[in-house]
Amino acid sequence: MKQFEHGGNFPDGILDFSVNINPFGMPESVKKILAENIGRFSEYPDPDCVELVQKLSEYEKVQPRNIVCGNGAADLIYRLVRALKPCRALLTSPTFSEYEKALTEADCRIKFHTLKETENFCITERILDDLHNVDIFFLCDPNNPTGSLVPRELTEKIIHRCIEEKIVLVIDQCFMEFTGRTDDDTELLFNEQIVILKAFTKIYAMAGLRLGYLISGSTELSEKVRHTGQCWSVSVPAQLAGIAALQESEYIKKMISFIRQERDYLCRSLKRPEIKIYPSETNYLFMQCTLPLDKLLLQKKIAVRSCNNYRGLNDSYFRIAVKKHGDNERLVNAVNEIMG
Repeated sequence: MKQFEHGGNFPDGILDFSVNINPFGMPESVKKILAENIGRFSEYPDPDCVELVQKLSEYEKVQPRNIVCGNGAADLIYRLVRALKPCRALLTSPTFSEYEKALTEADCRIKFHTLKETENFCITERILDDLHNVDIFFLCDPNNPTGSLVPRELTEKIIHRCIEEKIVLVIDQCFMEFTGRTDDDTELLFNEQIVILKAFTKIYAMAGLRLGYLISGSTELSEKVRHTGQCWSVSVPAQLAGIAALQESEYIKKMISFIRQERDYLCRSLKRPEIKIYPSETNYLFMQCTLPLDKLLLQKKIAVRSCNNYRGLNDSYFRIAVKKHGDNERLVNAVNEIMG
């Protein structure tokens, strides 16, 4: 069975833990608005996403001119790189692979900062030593695949170093809502050299609709990104879904509490000599196993994400999503059978 490099795309009948989608599924209000407006799907979408951007402006408390919407966060990564045309970049290893792909396509030279297993693959102050002689730094927070958050104090130091060195700092917060952490230092984040990436993909279970957005402190950069790439990058249903999803505050609160509870259950239940689970603060767990867990679980019709195609990792590392309790129990039972 050929596996998609980011997980998912398994046939029916496979319980899929390889993609980190909100186990609650798409909010009912989003499903309702899509059903009611299906007749509009034949129309061309608003290329500027005016209504959606206005709602995001109110939600994020920034000006509309600082927001750009795209066909998922991945689309905006490529558009941002094309708009900036960086010559030198810094990436951590391991992290989300689309940064490297986008930069490589733009003929950008990449320097890698290796996260250490002895430090639980967490970003530490060692990163500050590499923040020089580069044009752009992609910081995934919480990191994918490890699920670790950058401490607030270190984030502040990274921001100040990037401002001093005139480095564009791109903070990918696509999984931040799952952690329950809010940004109290919005003024610090709202700087001309800082870009925030967010997405509806995972938090609202809208991966198939493809919707992400970018917040830039530089209106000039926002405008460049807005006019890079295709004209109609966000479909009519994606715009409608995004507007409806932004009203779902209770959905988010319930989800955060649920994820914490089920993540703790998985950590406790999967704890055994053959498995090392690294600290995670989001809706997935990163682990190392002495057995080929992905292949053994697939025999039981359960898919997990092998991390062997992440730079700096090998086939002993895995990522599993936090799902509904019944699904999590099935995973735990399958692992017990394999290890038993």
